[in-house]
Amino acid sequence: MRVASDIGGTFTDLAYLDEETGAVGFAKASTTPGHLADGVLATLDRARLSADKTRFFVHGSTVVINALTERKGARTALLTTKGFRDVLEIGRANRPDIYNLYYTKPKPFVPRYLRLEIRERMNYRGQVLEPLKEEDVLAALEIYRREGVEAVAVCFLHAYANPAHEKRCLEIIRQHAPELALSASHELSREWREYERTNTAVLNSYVKPTVEHYLTELEERLRAQGMPPVYHVMQSNGGTATFARGKAAPIYAVESGPVAGVIGAVQVGRLIGEENLITFDVGGTTAKTSLVKGGQPRITTEYKIGWNRGYAGYPILAPTIDIVEIGAGGGSIAWIDEAGSLHIGPQSAGADPGPACYGKGGDHPTVTDANVMVGRLNPDYFLGGEIALDLEQTCRVLAPIAYRFRCTLEEAAMGIIRLADASMINAIQLVSVRRGHDPRDFVLIAFGGGGAMHAPALARKLRVKKVVVPTEPGVFSAWGMLMADLRQDLIRTAIRRTDRMEPEELATFFQDMETQAGEALMAQGVAPERIYFRRHADMRYKGQEHTVKVPIPDGPLTAVTLREIEKRFHDLHHQAYTFRLDAPIELVNYHVTAFGAVDKAEIGRVRGGSLAQAHKDRRGVYFDDFGLCQTDIYERELLPVGTPISGPAVVEEPTSTTVIFPDQVFTRDEYGFLHIEMQESPA
Repeated sequence: MRVASDIGGTFTDLAYLDEETGAVGFAKASTTPGHLADGVLATLDRARLSADKTRFFVHGSTVVINALTERKGARTALLTTKGFRDVLEIGRANRPDIYNLYYTKPKPFVPRYLRLEIRERMNYRGQVLEPLKEEDVLAALEIYRREGVEAVAVCFLHAYANPAHEKRCLEIIRQHAPELALSASHELSREWREYERTNTAVLNSYVKPTVEHYLTELEERLRAQGMPPVYHVMQSNGGTATFARGKAAPIYAVESGPVAGVIGAVQVGRLIGEENLITFDVGGTTAKTSLVKGGQPRITTEYKIGWNRGYAGYPILAPTIDIVEIGAGGGSIAWIDEAGSLHIGPQSAGADPGPACYGKGGDHPTVTDANVMVGRLNPDYFLGGEIALDLEQTCRVLAPIAYRFRCTLEEAAMGIIRLADASMINAIQLVSVRRGHDPRDFVLIAFGGGGAMHAPALARKLRVKKVVVPTEPGVFSAWGMLMADLRQDLIRTAIRRTDRMEPEELATFFQDMETQAGEALMAQGVAPERIYFRRHADMRYKGQEHTVKVPIPDGPLTAVTLREIEKRFHDLHHQAYTFRLDAPIELVNYHVTAFGAVDKAEIGRVRGGSLAQAHKDRRGVYFDDFGLCQTDIYERELLPVGTPISGPAVVEEPTSTTVIFPDQVFTRDEYGFLHIEMQESPA
């Protein structure tokens, strides 16, 4: 068995593959805040899996992001080069919204009195200017003992070029204070930018004890059920790593759950012959979107936690699939501000108590309540009938909004849905239009419990090619984990002009990094024949500050290859910024990704039924521009294959609901995917 587990804000999902039969199965349970392992074990019980037959287990969770956003990590200190203790305080001068008078600077995770200076110095070439004063480290440890410090981050100036002083500092700490959780900047990133490197090391130390405790507990409970030591964590870069690696570098898993859906969407795109995709994942707490161009997700090292127009957030210098996330999920709460305007999120009803319609004590209107009110969700078939939704409670919590705006309950619900849709459209535009991509060239892959309910409305506004809803969309991210290879990213900074660089020097950079990344995967049990590599470089025009990521060809590098790399840079820069310069080009960062290929779950063909078998009912459903429409209701599993069906329609299944507008048509393909397109206008 190959098993994947994904903890979301509202539900915990499980997907599994029986390697003997090729069967794929799923299970779902409510997330158990405070005791997350309980939800994981509950899904294993519901799936009736034999833990002792598990050959591969991969896990994605919200442990890291929750510890950071709720600031519930360890008491953390920082050791840094003399003169640089205030790097975290200074941050960056580029405010997200320069005209926002209410802007507040992010508060460092380490207070100033725990940020201590060590006498040492490297230059940018990695040459020692001042040796490490070991007595400074010992003196700092005495202070940390008195202050009850639990974790220490070490970040010295220019350690990306030469980490010798950081390594020696770690040796001293482990010798004299082995109980401390440690993180050094060079172990997490060898990329420049002092503020970002320091913050990454600090955040890794901050969450390290929490993640170690959680993964150890989960490992022990899985082992108690007979599961062998085959445990892996999903990482933010779209790959997996062993639990041991996850405990050492938990910051790499800050977005572990959401990126799995992107990896699954890439596999769906390959099956349907589409390489340009926009992924759209709506869960209980958030909506997430990402762009895939040419079959490759966009990787960034400029990820920020908590970033918004009025808040700079906290940067993490770790390779992360570029995802935009907004607080507009099924459990997102609708509220009225002091000026009388309606808003959605980011507050969420979560799993406990959940939306009001769950009947568990929720007393705020949510997006899910709105969808129940307008007939899009069937109160008797939520999670396949496992949860009977309470329409009376929905009416009760929507009443204040209807009263405030002097409208009906249905109109209030449609207002909530339109606001949620507008936020989702803006998020999709951030990953597409704002980065030089036309949504009309892309297919929208919709998943999550609410993705298929909202995606057809967004498609009408964005005019994407079509919407594709994969099978089992409500547990799709867990399925995506079964598609993920093990992955190791290495990034090095060394600024070189392309017109002054020998191809052999560039080749040496990549070959050395490939050797190191390959060894890291083999240490995690990957066979050498299953390892393959991908190269990129961050490049810029001389005089610029920031870079464009450019693919680098595999194999030997020649003078001709360098000219091709320059051309790629010009083209990508023009796509992103609409101009190119006749100026020298610089290579800044060298990025090698090593993959350890795993066996993938194959999607089988479906036989389908007939339209008459699939038709369940007709009921009134509200649509944006069309008002109340009598709508055909279908059971997804019984839909015929290859038969175009005109809207309006609602397609139901246990973990999701798909809403097709009156001016749309949908088809179920041989894999069971739903393809939704606009109807052709009459001539």
